Parts: sequence; structure tokens; C-alpha cells
Amino acid sequence: MKTNTIAVIIPAYKVEDHIEKVIKGIPDFVDLIVIVNDCSPDGTVDKVRSIKEPRVVLVSHKKNQGVGGAMLTGYSVAFSRGTQIMVKVDGDGQMDSSYISSLVKPILDGQVDYSKGNRFLHPTELRRMPAIRRIGNWGLTFLTKAASGYWNIFDPTNGFTAISANCFSFLDPSRISRDYFFETSMLCELRRQNAVVRDIAIPAIYNGEKSSLNVWRQLFSFPLNLCRKLFTRIYNQYFLFDFSAGSFFLLAGILLELFGLVWGIVKWVKSAQTGQLASTGTVLIAVLPVILGVQLLIQAIAWDINNVPQQDQNEMKKTIGQKAFITNKFQQYFIQLRENKEIEID
Repeated sequence: MKTNTIAVIIPAYKVEDHIEKVIKGIPDFVDLIVIVNDCSPDGTVDKVRSIKEPRVVLVSHKKNQGVGGAMLTGYSVAFSRGTQIMVKVDGDGQMDSSYISSLVKPILDGQVDYSKGNRFLHPTELRRMPAIRRIGNWGLTFLTKAASGYWNIFDPTNGFTAISANCFSFLDPSRISRDYFFETSMLCELRRQNAVVRDIAIPAIYNGEKSSLNVWRQLFSFPLNLCRKLFTRIYNQYFLFDFSAGSFFLLAGILLELFGLVWGIVKWVKSAQTGQLASTGTVLIAVLPVILGVQLLIQAIAWDINNVPQQDQNEMKKTIGQKAFITNKFQQYFIQLRENKEIEID
């Protein structure tokens, strides 16, 4: 079996008007193009089948699984065929495929495990981005930084991404969301594996296409998921698998804050009931722990920001990655899809 170096995965849902142009725009150096038909009700499948492109593999879901589910299927198919780098390109024509080389280069050079587009690094093209999308991205970026621990990235919902197969082999599909939370949950899962992530300046293409993504839905539904991811990351990173200076700053800061607030509330209630003013010492016992606690929490945040995975952490994954490559959860995931007859491959 030929080993494919680079594969492009395209989740396809209601993109019959754009899919042909997207496929024809994939550069020649890409070895495999996996189209995942996510039970699209339009003519997307017929359009793909009519294109004479030997690199294309069409995979169809029996039921709609969302963009995340489509990507997990596409990743699994490409990975099972020996692909070394997997690139996500949407089927709506809003991603310029000529930038695929920019995404894969730092991975080929061994500098990063995962690269992603950043539309906010192109001010000219950014002005063409609908204002509602800019507001949504700004609102989600800070929350995603905190939840994932990747304080060095921006535009977290950008779906133009590339991942090395070696890094991919460590991921757990059960932890990755099947819906529009997919890109964000990928970042959180990558952080759990200490993967190195980098932003690449890539403009988006906006020609009036209608997106099925509801930005306001993101602003109200994503925070709950992000908070859960944040607390899970904090627990795993700072208490379950390690106890560092950042762990001490966080724990001590929380305890001091709680003590100061509880002490202050109790004494305030007592003062209100008795009509006697609290002494200076009593006030200081409440105020000082709060001030010190705030300082320690700021130190914990600074520690977290400075603890973003860097390039030199890749060496361990390069050494032990081959074992995970052979026996990984995504291979099991792919086998399960085939056995349960949830997909069809043309």
C-alpha cells in the first residue's frame, strides 16, 4: 500500500455549489483527498462522484454526525492509509488551498505538532469578515485560551488546520466534540498531550456564502463547555499529574481568598447585628488574605501563560510515537465505524 504523505480531509454538508471548485483547488503535492459526506441532503455526493480525481476517496455517513464527527471519520480513514500529515479544509470554498503548504511546512520541519490558520493577522482581509463573526471570535478567544492553555494562539474557531500523524496517534476520539465545538475541543485535547501549536497567517475568503454556524449560539453555549474544559485541565495539569509552583500559587491563592471573604462576611454580619464597628485588626485579617490571594492567583495565571508547550518538547513524542501509531484509539474508532456500518467508502 502506498504511504500518503499529506492528506486533505473535507467535511461536506450542503456544499454542492462549492465542492468541485474546492477539490480542483487542492495542490498537486497532496496525495489523498478524503471527502466525508455527512448525510448531506443536496447533490453533494453526485457532484463529488462526477469529478474525475484519482486522489479522492468518498466516505458517506449513514446519519448526520456534525462537523466534528465528519472530521473524526476523515482523520481515521486518512490515518489508516498511512498519512503523515492531515489537513482540514472546509467544503464551502472559504479557505484558500494555496496556503496548505504554509500549514504543513512547520510540521514537516519538526517545529510543531499542529498548525492552524489565523484570519486576524491579515488586516486587509479582516475588514471583509462580517462584523458578527469578528465579535464572536473575540468573545471566544480569551475563553478558549484559558480552557486550552494555549495563550499564544488566536482565532480558535478557525477550521483551516493541519496535524501530524504522530501527534494524532496520541489523541482520544471520545474527548473530541462532534459538533461545532470540534476545533476548540481539539485544542484542549492537544494541550492534554502537550502538543506544540502554532498560528499561521491565512486570510479567509468571504463571497456571501451562508454559514450554518450560529455565532450567537456559540457565545451562549460554548462558555459552559469551555468552563468544564478549563477545570478539567487545571485539575489534570496542576494536581493529578503534577504539582508545580503554579499548583502552589493557585491552591494557596484560592484558600486565602476563601478565608478572607468568609472571615470578612462573618464579622460584617456580626457587626451589623450588634451595631459595633469591627476593629482595625479584624478588618486587616479579612483584607490581607484577599490581597495576598489575588497576588498569588495572578502569579498562577502568569505561570500558566509561560507554560505553553514549546518545540523542544517534541523529542519525547518522536521517540515513543511509533508504538502509539500502531496501537491507538483512532484505529479502534475506525474499525468500530466499519463494523457498525455507520459509513460507506466509495
